[in-house]
Amino acid sequence: MADVHRGRNRPYRNACSFPVMDGTSAWDLILSGDSALFAIVRLSLAVSLSATLFAALLGAPLGAFIALTRFPGREPIIILLNALMGFPPVVVGLAVYLILSRSGPLGALGLLFTPTAMVITQALLVMPIVAALTRQTIEDLWNEYRDELAAMNVGPWQRVSTLLWDARFSLVTTLLAGFGRAAAEVGSVIIVGGNIEGFTRTMTTAIALETSKGNLALAVGLGMILLGLVVLVSALAWGARRAGERLGA
Repeated sequence: MADVHRGRNRPYRNACSFPVMDGTSAWDLILSGDSALFAIVRLSLAVSLSATLFAALLGAPLGAFIALTRFPGREPIIILLNALMGFPPVVVGLAVYLILSRSGPLGALGLLFTPTAMVITQALLVMPIVAALTRQTIEDLWNEYRDELAAMNVGPWQRVSTLLWDARFSLVTTLLAGFGRAAAEVGSVIIVGGNIEGFTRTMTTAIALETSKGNLALAVGLGMILLGLVVLVSALAWGARRAGERLGA
C-alpha cells in the first residue's frame, strides 16, 4: 500500500525538475522549444492581447464619457459597470455561445468554436473593467482641471480626448488589469472555443485539461510560461510608462 501511495504521488512531486510520466520534464519542454507548447502560448497571447485592445478601444472612451457628462440614468450605469467587473465569466461565455450558435442570431457567421469567438468573449469580460477604472481616473482629473477646461470652452468629446491623453500613463495599470483578466480566463473560452487542440486551446484551458489527464510536464510548463508572460507584460508596460513620463517631463 505504501508503494502504491508513493507511486501515485511521484509525478506531482517531480513535475518541475525531474522526469514526469514519459520522462519529459517541464524544463525540457520549455528549453527544447516544444512545438505544441509554444503553439498554445502564441494563440493565448494573440487572443488575450486582441481582446484587451478591443476592450480598451471601446471601454476607455465610454468610461471617460460617463465621467465627464451628466445625464438621466448615469448613477445606475456606474453601478452596473462596477457590478460587471465581477460578472461570472461562464455566464458571459454562455450568452456568447447562444448568440453565435447555429440557432442564434449570429449563427450564420460560423464564429462558434473559433479564436474570434474567444476574443469576443474575453473583450466583453475586460471592457467593464477598463470602462469602470477609466471612469474613476478621468473623473478625478476632471475635478482637478474642470475650471481650466470650462474657461477654454472645451466641448464634451474634446474633454474626453484631452483627459484620456493626460491620463495615458495612469491608464496603463487599467490595461494591465484587463489583460490579467483575459489571460487568466478558463470557463468562458472553453464554452465558446471548445478547447480544440491546435486551434482554440489556450494556456489556461490546456493546464486544466493536461492536469486532469495526468500530463503534468505540459501543465507545469504552461503554468510557468503563463506566470512569466504576465510578469514580462507588466514589466514592459511599467517601463513604457516610466519612459513616457520622463520624455514628457
